[in-house]
Amino acid sequence: MNQRQALAIVDDEEQPSSLTGERLVATGAITRDQLHIALQEQRQSGAMLGAVLVRLGFLTEETLAHVLAARTGLQPVDLKCATLDPALLNRLPKDAAVRCRAVPLRLEGNTLDVAMEDPYDVLAMDEIRRYFPRPIDLAPHVASRAAIDDAIHQHYGFAATLDGLLQEMETGQTEDADGDWQHPVVRLVNMLLSDAARRGASDIHLEPESSFVRVRYRIDGRLQQVRALHRDHWPALSHRLKIMAGMNIADTRSIQDGRFQMQIGGGDIDFRVAIMPTVWGENIVARLLDHRRSLRPLPELGFDNHNAILLRRLMERPQGITLVTGPTGSGKTTTLYSLLRHLSAEDVNIATLEEPVEFQLDLIRQTAVQEAQGLTFAAGVRGVLRMDPDIIFIGEVRDPDTAGMALRAAMTGHQIYSTLHCIDVLGAVPRLVDLGLNPRVIAGNLNGLVAQRLVQKLCPHCKTWRSATAEECRVLRCDPRDPPDIALPVGCAACDQFGTKGRTVVAEILPLTPELDNLIAAEAGRVALLKQAQAQGFRSMQQDGIARVLAGDIALADLRRAVDMTRGA
Repeated sequence: MNQRQALAIVDDEEQPSSLTGERLVATGAITRDQLHIALQEQRQSGAMLGAVLVRLGFLTEETLAHVLAARTGLQPVDLKCATLDPALLNRLPKDAAVRCRAVPLRLEGNTLDVAMEDPYDVLAMDEIRRYFPRPIDLAPHVASRAAIDDAIHQHYGFAATLDGLLQEMETGQTEDADGDWQHPVVRLVNMLLSDAARRGASDIHLEPESSFVRVRYRIDGRLQQVRALHRDHWPALSHRLKIMAGMNIADTRSIQDGRFQMQIGGGDIDFRVAIMPTVWGENIVARLLDHRRSLRPLPELGFDNHNAILLRRLMERPQGITLVTGPTGSGKTTTLYSLLRHLSAEDVNIATLEEPVEFQLDLIRQTAVQEAQGLTFAAGVRGVLRMDPDIIFIGEVRDPDTAGMALRAAMTGHQIYSTLHCIDVLGAVPRLVDLGLNPRVIAGNLNGLVAQRLVQKLCPHCKTWRSATAEECRVLRCDPRDPPDIALPVGCAACDQFGTKGRTVVAEILPLTPELDNLIAAEAGRVALLKQAQAQGFRSMQQDGIARVLAGDIALADLRRAVDMTRGA
């Protein structure tokens, strides 16, 4: 039985009243309108309904896998949390795992648990059995294609294949074992891009030197070198990337930028490519925009319970401006996207003005600012106000016109969300005044301020604990005579020996109260505002970071790199 036949178990719906379609509607996974749209697409394309729902964005592959598991009585498996046995991986070669869309989980007695995209693929099961000499019973578990692809890539690696491609490029001898007709350069570039995406990189740096090309990924905010290629490969690699991004391959002396999209691991990933000429050639940086990793629900952003409650209270205010502040790369846009997705509903009209539109969101009208054509943030706000919006997201308040239009929109009864470049929440008010806003008008129209930083999370598998030193106690603002225990990074296979895995938010949130509004209207200074904020229970970014260090979530050294711990608060 092939994949199409297996999907038919889920997709046995020829009419809207079919069992699985109705079950998805009943559970709220999809709406009835989405089911009708998908069924119409199915009739036109002949594809299975489950695949159509995923392609249209109405259903995730994970949800589809759980539906298949529920229909078949099989157990779903979360491969992100699974610890795989290297001995089993060695017995099932990577090429077989790719063909079968399967990953072995555990072998107990004569029973082999295996994660499969299609648990009814008899041919795949027969092939898996051939790699285990004794008679075994297969116990299939259901996993999505993206999860299986990621697990295969993570646990089998790609170095050997990359070395093979480099050898092809150097010798001209193609090892066409898989019948792949693509040029080695095309496969090499695709492999680097796929590897970076699956490892969660936000950027790929391709940096030519005098005799080699350095390849670095930025993962969790930290650059790490993954390969060094001979300089002879660089012209072909750079030309391929420029072609993919729609750039001029003949121009090697100008700054260029472009973009393209690839489907990796079952999802579309946008790549934004920028080229800067250097003394050793063109330096290329590609930014990855992975919708699956960047669009997260609010609970997954990392705000602790205290700050999560304050965020919900800010969203409950029917009108006014909420600003998220912080430097570039602090996660401001990700936080605001999560807020918008939380607020999104069929009875709410949300409009955005962005430069550029990073991710497309359902039920939200998104507009890309194009200043060359006269569509600035300020002009965009004027246009959006004619579209009957309830909530407006402005990518950035960076000039007096935009600040004035945002304030005007708030005064006319709209919820406004935007970003602002400043150090902390108390720096936002003087920044708005510098942009020409009257303090007496700011007061009463500013709902709240959020400042945040991203800090690397300690790997839960290998972190270790020790007592804080006297210097660390000073930074943590605790008594050195009774030092607390703090966690330190160690490094293991789960975190690629870095000791950290992923990032979390360290933040401070200041809801504006009538008392603070009065101080702002009176043009009070920072000290007076801080004193009143602390009287209301304000907790600074430094205090939030210290609490996370003492809880063992982050390392003190990583906190000090992200947050200025010398500032009082």
